Amino acid sequence: MVDILHRVGCVAPLDDVYRAVTTIEGLAGWWTADTVGKSEVGGQLAFRFGEAGGFDMEIVDLDPAGHVRWRVTDGPAEWIGTEIDWRLERRGEYTIVLFKHEGWREPVEFMHHCSTRWATFLLSLKELTEQGRGRPFPDQVDISDWT
Repeated sequence: MVDILHRVGCVAPLDDVYRAVTTIEGLAGWWTADTVGKSEVGGQLAFRFGEAGGFDMEIVDLDPAGHVRWRVTDGPAEWIGTEIDWRLERRGEYTIVLFKHEGWREPVEFMHHCSTRWATFLLSLKELTEQGRGRPFPDQVDISDWT
């Protein structure tokens, strides 16, 4: 198994970052504007990216002290069964986000793309929590011929 790992610091309270990764409004503010679902353990979240499709996640863990975990239940074959783990920790003026998209079966080209895409969306999360506005799909940073 292979994992995608990223670290970003947000000059924002941990509670603000936690809300940004756990509420529909927060997620729509930095990842994709087309986000729906129920934000509770066992709940389902659906993230859509226009014609490119999207992902469905089951919420596995929600801990306001700084941990969020999702399991991918639908989407591209490479994503199904993978898990997305968020660790949040306050350090000085920063809330540090340790992000992990774990359980990829192999490092295919799509994984490389997703790693870069996650990085741009994590910077969007940083912008949202620090400046009040992120760059969710469809206004995300273009990185290649793939969405």
